[in-house]
Amino acid sequence: MNTSSFQPGHAAKVAGDLTGRVRLPGSGINRPPLPLVVALHGGTYTSRYFDVPGASLLDCAAANGIPVVALDRPGYGASPALPAGQSTVKGQATYLLKALEDCWQRYGEGTRGIFLIGHSIGGAIAASIAAQAASASPAFPLLGLALSGMCLKTPPEHKPLWESLPDTPTVEMPGPVKVQMMFGPAGSYHPAIVEASQAADAPAPKAELVDIVSTWTANAPATLAAIRVPVHYRQSAQDPLWIMGAAEVDGFARALENSPRVDAAMVQQTGHCMDFHHYGHSLQLQQLAFALQCACEAA
Repeated sequence: MNTSSFQPGHAAKVAGDLTGRVRLPGSGINRPPLPLVVALHGGTYTSRYFDVPGASLLDCAAANGIPVVALDRPGYGASPALPAGQSTVKGQATYLLKALEDCWQRYGEGTRGIFLIGHSIGGAIAASIAAQAASASPAFPLLGLALSGMCLKTPPEHKPLWESLPDTPTVEMPGPVKVQMMFGPAGSYHPAIVEASQAADAPAPKAELVDIVSTWTANAPATLAAIRVPVHYRQSAQDPLWIMGAAEVDGFARALENSPRVDAAMVQQTGHCMDFHHYGHSLQLQQLAFALQCACEAA
């Protein structure tokens, strides 16, 4: 496929009705088995979350010869919104399974399968996709997952907070609140990345915000137990959107009881949007290395 139309910072239709960003490195000799990485952003961000200058997963993947697609989830970018009743973690997972089949048909040539990277709500959706794929036999091989910005439990006060927001289809997070929620301690990120990341900001479907604080805690054990592919998991100790602690991260790893390999750790001195912090480059290299290992194991 000619990738000249897929420039940094530019979104186009990439899978079905979904927009997003694509980087497909050129072919080379003696390349290792490759994954097709598909990245799912969290709430209040578009696919550009993975393509912010200085913190770009797409750049990191391309530099390492790995093809990558970052999707605009339903209701973000120019991707069509789902009805509120389907704009849930499970509903989006069901919808995105079909989009991933299209990704595989379009971009999967020469790769061993799809490797999902999910952040925050996108991570919960990625986990749900993997759980559904274990029994749905999708038309693509799923190699593994890398999850961040999520854990087992949201603070109980968040549910009434999100439910009390105006009864509108989408919700926009005010700038100062977003910095407080998404960024970690001073010194854990370069100040310029705050402004640079604003290019990825977007209103979030209210239904998905309410759903993640209403159903994920109850559904997480069964969802994680159903996953049967390797999982890389990193979570910030300073993430205010989740109940955090070493016991929570250990519990998340234990819940992945049927995954053949789990690499889980809590990380200090970073924030919810780990990619935007000093730790972000390390995180992305770890995720991509894990994806490459999964591709080699599938060879």
